[in-house]
Amino acid sequence: MNPSPNRYADFEHLREQAVELRREGYSLRQIRDELKVFNNDILNQLVKGEPPPAWTKRPNAKDDLRARARELRLQGWTYDRIEAELGCSKSSVSLWVRDLPRPEPRYTPEEQRALMHEGLARRRAAEDENRRRIKADAKGEVGALTNRDLFLVGVALYWAEGSKSKPYDRRERAVFVNSDPGVIKTYLAWLDLLGVGRDRMGFRLLIHESADIDAAHRFWAETAGVDTTSFAKPTLKKHNPKTVRKNVGDDYHGCLVVTVSRSAHLYNRIEGWWNGIVAHAQGPLR
Repeated sequence: MNPSPNRYADFEHLREQAVELRREGYSLRQIRDELKVFNNDILNQLVKGEPPPAWTKRPNAKDDLRARARELRLQGWTYDRIEAELGCSKSSVSLWVRDLPRPEPRYTPEEQRALMHEGLARRRAAEDENRRRIKADAKGEVGALTNRDLFLVGVALYWAEGSKSKPYDRRERAVFVNSDPGVIKTYLAWLDLLGVGRDRMGFRLLIHESADIDAAHRFWAETAGVDTTSFAKPTLKKHNPKTVRKNVGDDYHGCLVVTVSRSAHLYNRIEGWWNGIVAHAQGPLR
């Protein structure tokens, strides 16, 4: 852009002054203030061709990183590897090395998939081991249970999973349903603690019609410590062809229903025990 002859009649004289100041180490701002030239386009024309003084150049802390990135790229490294090695962003790596030839792939697509699956397998194994350790440590934190511990656990367990009487539908009967064998074992241990004999208990399966019902009977009989002849006729869930079932395979055993005969008195005590837990949980704990 040419300077206006009306405002700066002696442009060459101004340029001589600007160049002299520039060579003395003046910055553009200092030249502007010294010569009173406040038009940036004209100011740049005045010092055109003159490099800025070294002190005005900001040191580039990434020059070494850039050189190293280019060196690694020439060795065939990927952007991801360079990013991880140098601790910089992938966008910076791309800016520094994009003019360099792209390296040949180190692996075939099949090898890359195999490496990916291998990495995922190692990661999942590490996660599984971490979960196993957490669960083992937590199990050890529980320690031995007292009778009172089991009593309170059983009350809470029943109130969470057992049937409950309603004001509009009085059914004062202890009925418990669950698919977890650990829950069933704990519930039965609680009934033993309360002095409820096996002769008062009834067992029945709730299970999908396509499951192995005989195997499920054997599984729950062993879990409950009873004979398979103790089981009533199972309740079968009809198959819906539009539904994709996930509870299939050898680990599927349906749900076990445990009923206690002549249990109206027991049920009312359970409800009272639960109300007691709720009331005391609101106050100070010992």
